[in-house]
Amino acid sequence: MDGVVTRSEGGTTVDRLNALGKVTAIIEAVTVESRLTRIANAVELPASTVHRILQELVNLGWVRTDARRGYTLGPRLLAIGARASEGTSLLNVADPLLRNLRDATGHTVHMAVRQQDEMVYLSKVEGQRAYEMRSHVGGTVPLHCTAVGKCLLAALPAGEVRSIVKRTGLPRHTDRTITDVEELLEHLETVRRNGFATDNEEYESHVRCVGALVVDPNGLPAASVSVSSLSFDVNATRLRRHAKLVVAAAHQISRALGVPLDESERSG
Repeated sequence: MDGVVTRSEGGTTVDRLNALGKVTAIIEAVTVESRLTRIANAVELPASTVHRILQELVNLGWVRTDARRGYTLGPRLLAIGARASEGTSLLNVADPLLRNLRDATGHTVHMAVRQQDEMVYLSKVEGQRAYEMRSHVGGTVPLHCTAVGKCLLAALPAGEVRSIVKRTGLPRHTDRTITDVEELLEHLETVRRNGFATDNEEYESHVRCVGALVVDPNGLPAASVSVSSLSFDVNATRLRRHAKLVVAAAHQISRALGVPLDESERSG
């Protein structure tokens, strides 16, 4: 019968797969393997076929490429899996901390992950104000003019930032958007020094955000967390308070993912 998948110890054996069966087998392989050749070997399909399917899955948000040019499950699959399972995942770990952050600020909280040259919202906790942000889980936003994107860019080497800009450009979304690569690189230095990023009406008029980076146990970017509000609702003093709370929440999520405490935290 077409589309039959049989499992054997150490991998997946694929017999006469139809298109859906190939996709299913590859997604299952991505849960245990990240490199293209290993995934292809696991499902016993040509690497060219696996690469084509993986690229389609990346475009759909079901798979994403990581900082080491491997493949991992994408934000849409993670969101589905987290809602369907009580097991440990980025969403499961982060959810109570994101809700605490919303309660502490009263404003909308987002968590986003990088998907190629964009950020994808993996979680949204609606604020307690009379208004709502237009964002939604699964939605994408640019890297260069959002708080979730800029704190991730600040973790990358300048050469990689330039490569991203070469691919995407720096499109203007408001009159405050940074559209010059040298100015962006200088701005990212400030983000690194501060430990957080701000979006001061750079992506959407009248919207102000502050974000911080979540890292995995290897020190690589795992996600970004942000607080978003309408500009009139957050003055400079409140923005600084939000920045401290966002940084603390990002650190807490990183610790929950297995990042060890630093010396200051141990002594404290």
